[in-house]
Amino acid sequence: MGDFNLTVILDAVRRSTGGLSRVELAQIVGLSPQTISNISRRLLDQSLIVEAGKEGSGPGKPRTILRLNPAGMYAVGVHLDPAVATFVVLDLVGAVVQHSRVKTPDSGDPEAVIAAIAAEIEKLVEASGVDREKIAGLGVAAPGPIDHDNGAVVEPPLLDGWDRVLLRDALADATGLSVLMDKDVTSAAVAETWAGGPSGAGSFVFMYMGTGIGCGIVLNDEVVRGTSGNAGEIGHIIVDPDGPPCDCGLRGCVKSSCIPQVLVAQAQAAGILSDEGPLTGGSVVQERFAQLCEAADAGNSAAAAIIDKSAVLVARAASVVANTLDVDRVVFGGPFWGSLSRRYLELVPDLIQQNSDAGNIHAIEVVGTGVGEDVGAIGAACLVLEHTLAPRAQRLLLEG
Repeated sequence: MGDFNLTVILDAVRRSTGGLSRVELAQIVGLSPQTISNISRRLLDQSLIVEAGKEGSGPGKPRTILRLNPAGMYAVGVHLDPAVATFVVLDLVGAVVQHSRVKTPDSGDPEAVIAAIAAEIEKLVEASGVDREKIAGLGVAAPGPIDHDNGAVVEPPLLDGWDRVLLRDALADATGLSVLMDKDVTSAAVAETWAGGPSGAGSFVFMYMGTGIGCGIVLNDEVVRGTSGNAGEIGHIIVDPDGPPCDCGLRGCVKSSCIPQVLVAQAQAAGILSDEGPLTGGSVVQERFAQLCEAADAGNSAAAAIIDKSAVLVARAASVVANTLDVDRVVFGGPFWGSLSRRYLELVPDLIQQNSDAGNIHAIEVVGTGVGEDVGAIGAACLVLEHTLAPRAQRLLLEG
């Protein structure tokens, strides 16, 4: 019970932008002043919070404000995308202390990729200057589907040979850190709740635009993971009934109609991009997709038509999810979002509002991520902070 109360207080302090006094904490969390005082002392002794001056506007003794200590704890995050692996070190308040990015080896060989990730983590931690003893763990955002219980990646697109690769345990062995793993779209949603500001509050869908397209789900400030940790797989939502066939046997699914690999293939077939061979590697898809988006932004009408049609199709998928869950907001982000953001934000908000079943009751806000392009890696590190600091019902269970 003591650990649970400690995390409740930490979470309350974290969610307050200006910090809280002990009196305010007692009012917010419903614990006695003595309990608040005792736990605050523990947190101060552990350097997880600091006393940040005094405030007082009326009669009586000024109140001491408690805030999180940024240097009290750190977390490492890595986002594995078939095109690029992104790395961050976060401090306790979720600020990026160190960042790096490396191309994912095109070979796709799991051992080579894991070795490259582990080597980059060591370089990152050393460059950050952070005391390794203060690193709470390593979070990994991996492309789905995943075997959450066993920490395995299960046949993700554009990562050939990744059939039940035990990524979590392999990185734990290689780095010596405690490792948590989640799906990339879920990690992105976690990042938005921790570091996105207003866009990460309440109930929202995070539309993840990467090598694949998926969604993270947050309802009433709680991240939804589903039975196996694979919530948000939207690849087989039909968005174009007359569209290209999908490997599921249907036509016009998200997976077969509007992921970057498909759009690049369309551009090559139309002569917008030169055909330079098969699109088998994530980095190749990313490079060619960036060229397509640049052509669209430069005024190439055929390229713009491909991107704009994809916006219509993605908006249909987002509307299906938003209507199903009745959310406040649709947030877009992910490694390919930067190239799409201008055109999508011109088109998608009106399309989603038009397709909203509750549109005459409440508007659905459509925004870009408040976290930035490293949302996957930041979310991975936030998994560690969430696991360590957020109050969870499991902490209330008593061991027999």
